[in-house]
Amino acid sequence: MSLVNNLTGQLWGRMGPEIKTIGNRASEDKISLQVYPSDYYLAFNPARKFEKWALVEVNSFDMIPEGLQTFELEGGLYAVFDYKGSSNDPSVFQYIFSQWIPQSAYAVDDRPHFEVLGANYRNDDPESEEEIWIPIKASS
Repeated sequence: MSLVNNLTGQLWGRMGPEIKTIGNRASEDKISLQVYPSDYYLAFNPARKFEKWALVEVNSFDMIPEGLQTFELEGGLYAVFDYKGSSNDPSVFQYIFSQWIPQSAYAVDDRPHFEVLGANYRNDDPESEEEIWIPIKASS
């Protein structure tokens, strides 16, 4: 998908009913994960496509229903932002990428970005809470 052609609602609409069939869940959290092309932020274009995943964390892949895929997240350093507000408000990402990252000693790393949607997450609600995880590395 792309930011211009955002199909996140459809993705979660398909995944939502499947969640209860997944065994070995590590938590009740849901994870919205993006895998961007390596130069995505160097040549930013909101119409550019990237890979999007609707995930839940499991302790093992032993009880994954047929038709679902697995994803293994590579470890590494992340900047974690506790966010409260509507999931449709892009200002937090504008702050992260136009202010926080440039003023920090870090650069965006080429690994997946994700949001942890916990018990206080409420889609598009101004009182919603989530964690935003941005992969970072030391600036060169």
